Amino acid sequence: MNSALTILKERGFLSQCTNTEGLSEVMDSKPITFYVGCDPTAASLHIGHMVPFFAFRHLMTAGHKGIALIGGGTARIGDPSGKTETRKILTYETLDANALFISAQISRFLGAGEKPKGDAGAETAGQKAGSLIFVNNKEWLAELNYIDFLREIGSRFSVNRMLSFETYKLRLEAGLTFLEFNYQILQSYDFLELYRRFGCVLQIGGDDQWGNIVAGADLIRRVEGVEAFGLTFPLVTTSDGKKMGKTEKGALFLDTTITSPYDFFQYWRNVQDADLRRFLLMFTFLPVEECEGLCAPGKDPNDAKERLAWEITALIHGKDEANKALAGAKAAFGGGGDKSAIPLAALSRAKFDAGYNITDLFTDAGLAATKSEARRLVEQGGAFAGRTADTLVPFDDVKALIGADVLDGAGELVLRAGKKRYCRVEAK
Repeated sequence: MNSALTILKERGFLSQCTNTEGLSEVMDSKPITFYVGCDPTAASLHIGHMVPFFAFRHLMTAGHKGIALIGGGTARIGDPSGKTETRKILTYETLDANALFISAQISRFLGAGEKPKGDAGAETAGQKAGSLIFVNNKEWLAELNYIDFLREIGSRFSVNRMLSFETYKLRLEAGLTFLEFNYQILQSYDFLELYRRFGCVLQIGGDDQWGNIVAGADLIRRVEGVEAFGLTFPLVTTSDGKKMGKTEKGALFLDTTITSPYDFFQYWRNVQDADLRRFLLMFTFLPVEECEGLCAPGKDPNDAKERLAWEITALIHGKDEANKALAGAKAAFGGGGDKSAIPLAALSRAKFDAGYNITDLFTDAGLAATKSEARRLVEQGGAFAGRTADTLVPFDDVKALIGADVLDGAGELVLRAGKKRYCRVEAK
């Protein structure tokens, strides 16, 4: 197997491939051009979107040319893959704004420029190894002539074959609009267009994209008479079957205004032991041997979790933010460090002077989404408050009042919900 594919396989990325042997031979003979697409259906990517982009960096490091396609055109329809209901239709203006945000996030990650230790042995990651191209499919999809498109491209598709893919099977039960039914044809046309423009012969993506990717490779074969390839990665779940990247507050977003670097760090710091090795291999660029060593029998898993959390936070948010998050975590858990990285909530000093109800306090600080959730937290013994993380005391009375005497000299206190979620409150 080609060396770059071997790296993807040993790090847990390979799931399905249209022709592994054929792709390996092509990649051995010369660098190839490949692509991954991402629709701008939100203003930020979450960590689930990033699995193909980690593989993307491995392929670029091995010297292959990568295309990051922003689906400004396909997002106008919405991909039904993996969805049980129709996506919300967004305005073109919203999609254009979202495209700018997620392009910047992808660019920062793929253009990080730091040498991944080991693996493909290139001098640097990102643009200095292979090369990186950004495109937006709005460029060729937005002004398509519908009749001409149907004659040239639509005629190449069998409705029976399209309906055989799992995506459409599942959606037919709940209801599939004709608008969404066009999505696979448009994504296939993207692959054809990228082949024509850049010689792109490989599309990568998650397993939920398998049907779309196979259809695109088949379209290139029918129209251009050449073999193109598809490669998909497993949809990552935790060892207990939950969707990876899901937190109590929702998805683990890259946007720091939605998920703070501290909360991002803490997610990885608190993963289950059973997920450690797999996540180190997929979400860092540490050599395989080092990942194995961190998870070896007799090693403290907390050390490996801390390393995992620092590595991926540094990749997504930069080393400075990773260092701050690490310091904040040490402060929160009693190991010294700088508590300034702990998420901050600025609340009214007057409420403390009058006596701040414990459920209101946890709701206002963002540690509970609703007052009823805050009440349950208190009643179950999961609400803690104190001047520092080392002096936290539990509160189990929903009528308890937190007075100004609990604040430290700077007018601050620390709250904890459950075992792992912290918030630093500043009274003003």
